[in-house]
Amino acid sequence: MDFALASEPVGPVEPVPGAAGEQLYLRRTVSTAAKLLVVGHFAVGKTTFVGSLSEIRPLRTEETMTQAGAGVDDLAGIEGKTTTTVAMDFGRLTLSDSLVLYLFGAPGQQRFTRLWQDMTQGALGALVLADTRRLEQSFDVMGLLEELGLPYGVAVNHFDGAPVHPEEEIREALDLLPETPLVTCDARDRVSSTRALIALVEYLQRRTAREHA
Repeated sequence: MDFALASEPVGPVEPVPGAAGEQLYLRRTVSTAAKLLVVGHFAVGKTTFVGSLSEIRPLRTEETMTQAGAGVDDLAGIEGKTTTTVAMDFGRLTLSDSLVLYLFGAPGQQRFTRLWQDMTQGALGALVLADTRRLEQSFDVMGLLEELGLPYGVAVNHFDGAPVHPEEEIREALDLLPETPLVTCDARDRVSSTRALIALVEYLQRRTAREHA
């Protein structure tokens, strides 16, 4: 599969900390970088998703939630959550000797949406994570992507005990266009997350092919 939908020049090769503390270098043969966003409402699993795919220790900006946010962030059904992303998550995935993928996870709360304008610059598209317990909270996220003109696919993240609905019911509930990809995934599982990412990339490839036909 050709993932090279668009390219940006890759800067100087720099060491980055690996998961075990070693230095993981970007391959010197890499000449193309692709950027995708991982978005979704509060506590939908974006940090977990990026972490399951990244070949390096992900850059995370999680902070402990305080009482000040109790009236702002909806913790219904996720009472055990104690941290939240306040800027972004960042991960890297080398796809070939010449191509590297950068994943940017955006915070889900509305008060952070101003960050999105900068994060969408140069992005090929976005994967929206959704939760069947709180599908209505995905509308603001998808609306912002549409406002910014960024194509997206939807991955329903599986949570233990969450209701399971047929795909057509979820598609109708989210008011998705027929061509918008809709898949299910487990953000904790690398293989499952990869499949969701592939569904998005295939969709972006089809869009690119149509635009250049």
